[in-house]
Amino acid sequence: MDFCSGMHPKWLSERQAVEFITQILPDRAALLAALDHKAVDLFVTKFRGRRKAVLVADMDSTIVTTETLDEIAAFAGLKEQIAEITRRSMNGELDFPSALRERVAMLKGLNLSALEKTWAETKIAPGARELVATMKSFGATTALVSGGFTYFTSRVAEALGFDEHRSNTLLDDGTALTGEVGEPILDKDAKLAALEELAATRGVKLHATLAVGDGANDLPMLKAAGLGVAFYAKPIVAGQVVNRIEHTDLTSLLFAQGYPASAFKGGAE
Repeated sequence: MDFCSGMHPKWLSERQAVEFITQILPDRAALLAALDHKAVDLFVTKFRGRRKAVLVADMDSTIVTTETLDEIAAFAGLKEQIAEITRRSMNGELDFPSALRERVAMLKGLNLSALEKTWAETKIAPGARELVATMKSFGATTALVSGGFTYFTSRVAEALGFDEHRSNTLLDDGTALTGEVGEPILDKDAKLAALEELAATRGVKLHATLAVGDGANDLPMLKAAGLGVAFYAKPIVAGQVVNRIEHTDLTSLLFAQGYPASAFKGGAE
């Protein structure tokens, strides 16, 4: 291919992931056309500094396969109603803090056993374990930063080995949800602030960070990160983020950083 400037392809994983190095910024549309629009995820990154020192990941519909608040709502018989508000909020049609307060208020009086049952059914997204374990093994700082709830982020962080987690707090009276969420709410601005703070603490510039997420509340951090990746994202996000995962799993974030499959750590449990 002309865009390779004579360089040979390097397989990071045989017949799964390949990289080309070029001195000329390739045209994304031309690359996709050359691939005959196959179901392939394409990343365009700078070769220098491609391995990131900080990972900030969203949780719902990213590190786990579901929207945990929607799944809690199922135990109140409100899943479809609350999921529609979630969908609109994640696509930027509703103010995130207001939409979160509205959904949580609808769950007032729900027994806390619903949280336990939801956690029991929560699935880790394919490639998430390898992503976190591999980046940590190479010295990266990893953080789960979510507009979801500490009940779940604490468990996901422990299960996958994230260095830290940040999220919102569901308030309860010891038996049931009160219908309130702790303030201040962790929103899009807080996610961006977390990325900036983690980079500063680590002593690196933002170009040394990687962020991944799917919703409108992830956009500021995705745009600010050195490598921001939209993961099966909502339309408003997919339309504004160049690097996207639309066909593969989270291990693609490792390939995008030049890690070969032989370097991957951690595996599905």
